[in-house]
Amino acid sequence: METEFLSFENPATGVKFGEVKITSAAEVNQAMDEMRRAFPVWSSKPLTERIRILRKFQNLLIEQRDEITNILNQDCGKSRQDGLIELFVTVDMISQFCGQAPKWLKRKRVSSGLYLFKKGIVEHRPHGVVAVIAPWNYPLILALPPVLAALLAGNTVVLKPSEVTAATGVLIERLIQSIPELTPFVRVVHGDGKVGAALTQAKPDFIYVTGSTPTGKKVLQAAAENLIPVSIELGGKDATIVLDDANIDAAARWGVWGAFFNAGQSCVSVERVYVVESKYDEFLERVLHYTKEFQSGYSNELNSPYSMGPITDPRQVNVIETHLEDALSKGARILTGGKKQDMFYDPIVIVDVNHSMILMREETFGPIMPIIKVRDEAEAIQLANDSSFGLGASIWSKNIGHAKSVADRVQAASVILNDSMAQFGIPMLPFGGIKDSGFGHSHGQEGLMQFTRPYSYAVGGAPIKWDIATILRENGHYDLATALLGVVYGTTLKQKWETLSQLFRKKPGTSSKQASQKSKTVTN
Repeated sequence: METEFLSFENPATGVKFGEVKITSAAEVNQAMDEMRRAFPVWSSKPLTERIRILRKFQNLLIEQRDEITNILNQDCGKSRQDGLIELFVTVDMISQFCGQAPKWLKRKRVSSGLYLFKKGIVEHRPHGVVAVIAPWNYPLILALPPVLAALLAGNTVVLKPSEVTAATGVLIERLIQSIPELTPFVRVVHGDGKVGAALTQAKPDFIYVTGSTPTGKKVLQAAAENLIPVSIELGGKDATIVLDDANIDAAARWGVWGAFFNAGQSCVSVERVYVVESKYDEFLERVLHYTKEFQSGYSNELNSPYSMGPITDPRQVNVIETHLEDALSKGARILTGGKKQDMFYDPIVIVDVNHSMILMREETFGPIMPIIKVRDEAEAIQLANDSSFGLGASIWSKNIGHAKSVADRVQAASVILNDSMAQFGIPMLPFGGIKDSGFGHSHGQEGLMQFTRPYSYAVGGAPIKWDIATILRENGHYDLATALLGVVYGTTLKQKWETLSQLFRKKPGTSSKQASQKSKTVTN
């Protein structure tokens, strides 16, 4: 069979700068088998040893920062500084996870309830082999943290990077191979959806996927065949609500940044904006001002003059154009921006949009900021919730209490007040979605613990005669059990007293069985 290769092509210049061999299905299975055999070795290492090895990898990432940002720049077209932001948050997350893991993963004592002579113990153990399927929009930060969290929890890992940003996948593989103590416990497989399908069919013990909602559904269907647990972070259609007591200049400035950063190719990009009518004109004026400062272009310099690079995946251009054409055909107006050349756009501000348009219902993943004027915050909340997605949202108000009350009514799992997208950069905040945005988490304790299963133990000697749990298992103690039920768990003093007093009102030597038989006789 002829060997197939993935080409590395800079989306900004169209220049090919490398290639990698596509992993065959047989090689995917081999990688899975290798990681399955390696799992007992890695999982048996003390947590302190796993942390020590991952700290070495953290150190390597910092040392290789210029090489990493150079590859991200060529692979995605984003600026070197935007690539550094990816690296910065990645390193922050590794550092926080390594610092917190001893507390999160330690064995815990829990209440044993009425089992007075037993101890309840919970231990968290790794799944086994974790498959990580990563996307192309942030090919470093959406690949490495889940890989390293899974390793920290004691799993071995098979990673499939996106075929669109294959050079970053090769970079990650090379970095891992630079740490000999880590190399035996991670494998990277390269290719498109066929390789991803082969990976899920290879029966990993846990699947972590970041991608579009259709991709997530395909993975879930495949995983269901073998009852494989899955964590999926999928698409978003994040809403921004600008209230009448907002700092309008800040809302416009950072709303523009949230809509156009990374050319709008973020799952938490600002994709819908609802502004109360009293502030609409002022907000729009400031948005146009800041949008014109947000220049698109490409440079490989460490400090690029451009705020936004190209669209990374050529297929995404078709999505953007379809959304725009549908909106314009239904009466929307572009106030500024549009297609520039090739994969580049100037940032687009569009108004007179409504929820009948694809642009307001499906994830666009492009540099478009649709703005709707609303009567009041009630209408803003209603429209924000009129979506099949529920990933993130941003609320703007100078009154934090007011903003929080609005946030509480917005159906999104990750909300930021008076800023855009920055919640993703906080390592200890669980990040994940609801509705069509998926389930499971990255970040925070939840992001690490999902790579484990809880195992529970009831520890103690043989049952003791006077243990309540022993008494309840022996025949003839219905009345005593009833009294205990009421006294221990009764919700009022009256209920506690009544169940206890019933025990004392029983005639000595009269069992509940005898009382029941007597009752039946009287009834007959």
